[in-house]
Amino acid sequence: MNVCDLLDKAILDFPNKVSITAPINSSSSYRSYTFSELGARVNRIANRFLELGVKPQDKVLIFLKPDIDFCAITFALFKIGAISVFIDPGMPKKMFLKCLRDLEPDVLVGIPRVHLLTWIFPRTFRSIRLFIKNTSGFELRAKSLFRSLDRVGNGVESYRPTSNDLAAILFTSGGTGPAKGVEYTHDIFINQTLMLKNEFSLNENDIDIPGFPLFSFFTLAMGMKSAIPDMDFAKPRECSPELLYKNIIDHNATFLAGSPAIWVRLADYCVDNGLTLPTVKYVTLFGAPVKKSLHEKFEKILPNGTTYTPYGATECLPVSNISGKEILRDFSHATSEGLGICVGKPLNGVQVEIINTDEAGIGEITVTSKNVTKRYYRNDLATGNSKIYKGDTVWHNMGDVGYIRDGQLWFCGRQKHVVKYKNKNFYPTQVEGIVNSVDGVQNSALVSLNDGPAIVLEGVEQKELREKVNDVIKSNKKLDGIKGVFFIERFPVDIRHNIKIDRLKLADIVMEKSV
Repeated sequence: MNVCDLLDKAILDFPNKVSITAPINSSSSYRSYTFSELGARVNRIANRFLELGVKPQDKVLIFLKPDIDFCAITFALFKIGAISVFIDPGMPKKMFLKCLRDLEPDVLVGIPRVHLLTWIFPRTFRSIRLFIKNTSGFELRAKSLFRSLDRVGNGVESYRPTSNDLAAILFTSGGTGPAKGVEYTHDIFINQTLMLKNEFSLNENDIDIPGFPLFSFFTLAMGMKSAIPDMDFAKPRECSPELLYKNIIDHNATFLAGSPAIWVRLADYCVDNGLTLPTVKYVTLFGAPVKKSLHEKFEKILPNGTTYTPYGATECLPVSNISGKEILRDFSHATSEGLGICVGKPLNGVQVEIINTDEAGIGEITVTSKNVTKRYYRNDLATGNSKIYKGDTVWHNMGDVGYIRDGQLWFCGRQKHVVKYKNKNFYPTQVEGIVNSVDGVQNSALVSLNDGPAIVLEGVEQKELREKVNDVIKSNKKLDGIKGVFFIERFPVDIRHNIKIDRLKLADIVMEKSV
């Protein structure tokens, strides 16, 4: 089954319903496609790709800004059986170029600036046989995707993929190691769509504001309207909360999804201005642990909804889910006591096992479900390190540590961020949960300095706050052994969600500052 079959069904069921909309001129007006118009657009673009020479299972690099045609272009590639490839352009240059060299793409679809890179780094892009641009201006060797698109027919049959055919390669962000290309089949996209639809009881009457552009693939395939927000997706923590609020109100949005960095700004804006979001039923926050204070703010501004924090990874999404109401009612006190973060019960069809546990029962989180990807593209070493094969079943090692209690999965941090000192394990979310509960602490991070654990606080250095945190360290057995408390005005974060703390870089900054 082709993932486009889900979209085709939505087109048949809701032809005159608005499918996708995007702001024009800073949200003063919107451009939209009905499902029927989107279907015709997808088919014409698919035929244009075929006309230009794109073939089934070609690896197609996509470097486009998420506008109203972003999803149409990607669905068109799915329809003809090409492999859509997504790499974060903001990752470090060396890592970015290595990803491209290892991938050996066949086709590039991108904005003019990306095509310029192909001339600057010709060896990196030498495998590309076809260059396609999304503009009509002059560009050496790049052919225009949209030129004379109206003359291209809008009838095209969907490619029928085999079980081994890929639909996409999604690269991890490289925040805790080399970026890896995760192989996605059509079946995985379809299973994810159905799982998300069932978990949140979504239907054609729901309206999505995708803070993460790829989320539109799922919601459009459900027959939902997807309203692209007015923001720079490469810089989520710099988004305008005023424009986001306007987008939500203009479209009567019911479903918001994206990095906590986005919704922190929106929540603060609404609280400060006495605003509510009466149509919103779900605010899904993913990419990093979410503070209790953010759930509390949304409790004030969501009269008919709540927050959700699904747990998962590019290699396996979703794994578990929990609502903000449950967290505040049942689990936030446990986080402040150093038990980690409860990420909820595994979803139907998902199995979780904890392996290689320590004396406290904390170990590596491994997962299997229909959504677990089988391998990394051309990376046998990473595949061997992360995948566990049991007969026909593939388990994925999440790279996280945690435990299960009363059927609930508890997250204790990334395995690479655990600090081992004098036969004791210091787990990031356990340590930070205690420190973050200290009055006056905005944010904290456990790092390893000179092979020992240390705490870094975000914000301007304050003597009184340092003393308060030191007092907690002295009085709490879980923190016994932490060697120091440091201050950094702003934590370095990941490029994708702008919220995960880059702990290795943070430790380097602290070391340089301390010299």
